[in-house]
Amino acid sequence: MGGKGGPTYVVTDPSDRDPVSPALGTLRYGVIQEGPLWITFAGDMTIHLNEELLVNSFKTIDGRGAVVHIAGGACITLQYVSNVIIHNVHVHHCVPAGEANVRSSPTHYGWRTRSDGDGISIYSGRKIWVDHCALSSCTDGLIDAIMGSTGITISNSHFSHHDEVMLLGHTDDYLPDSAMQVTIAFNRFGEQLVQRMPRCRRGYFHVVNNDFTSWEMYAIGGSANPTINSQGNRFIAPANPNAKEVTKRVETEESEWSGWNWRTEGDVMVNGAFFVPSGEGLDAMYAKAESLDPKSSALIDQLTLNAGVFGGPRDNGVGTANSGVNYGGSAATADGGGGASGWGVGYGPLGMVFGSGAPPPSSCDSSIVMIITTLLSSSVLLPPSSL
Repeated sequence: MGGKGGPTYVVTDPSDRDPVSPALGTLRYGVIQEGPLWITFAGDMTIHLNEELLVNSFKTIDGRGAVVHIAGGACITLQYVSNVIIHNVHVHHCVPAGEANVRSSPTHYGWRTRSDGDGISIYSGRKIWVDHCALSSCTDGLIDAIMGSTGITISNSHFSHHDEVMLLGHTDDYLPDSAMQVTIAFNRFGEQLVQRMPRCRRGYFHVVNNDFTSWEMYAIGGSANPTINSQGNRFIAPANPNAKEVTKRVETEESEWSGWNWRTEGDVMVNGAFFVPSGEGLDAMYAKAESLDPKSSALIDQLTLNAGVFGGPRDNGVGTANSGVNYGGSAATADGGGGASGWGVGYGPLGMVFGSGAPPPSSCDSSIVMIITTLLSSSVLLPPSSL
């Protein structure tokens, strides 16, 4: 999984001067390489990308041991790739780019049309894991997965200060998205979020043991008959009496959506929040939308205690790490770190074991373990010896 078995590549240069001929030492040079590669960072840095970062298959971007921000420019694109891990990175204030040539491998570059300004864009991607990241304040979505993407886990991350948070599925009539499987687990949906946590089309979605601290419009939405399995989450409704509903069927009449399989099981509703279920509650209907056994929602504080980037606040607060850098807009508000927790371990759709555990010590000798799946050999997310 990811860069397991490959050499370690250390990012020493935060610049992005030439998206066609990236310099050795830059993040772009590492992510375009063929074969497995484990990418780490020599120190704290803010990377302002001039064009989309086109990540090749079998890469681990591992921000542990440094404070890494990808911010203020284009951001991350996973297009027609598989087996990518993005871990412990701040992604924020992403803007559209394009109308330029960009390299995607050592042997290929091509013309890119205008991008949307997503934080992480997954386009026909498979076996993707976004873990312990912090995302906020992008032009379009924080994470979008479309065009037949599947086998995606988004875990232990913190989202804040954004409108359309997460889109899963291209359009209502795009049939390949019917096979999409996504797990959203142990995340914290924080301050000043509006909607799409996530917004689903077709496919199968397991939303499990997350903390939804507020929303302005709705938390979980969808269209085109997605299967949504909501288990062990905490939903805290906003004060607005007209926005208490967790769910939203987008531009669909009740006569149609009443047959969709959406269930709530073991969720806790706070401040008048309510989830409107539909379809059948039989376990068999949710087999493809069940990737781990949910923990009790009474443990949400422990399960999401360390959501976000290790070793710092769970938010994208533009503070001391980014002093003197103006990203536009107001700075996010940090909301504290957190101590150790033994909760939150479970299996994602790729057989990955993940959870919200204690931050690693400075030597980064903690590990995140994955188990054997039918298509992937067993892997261990271990810190490279260079950290």
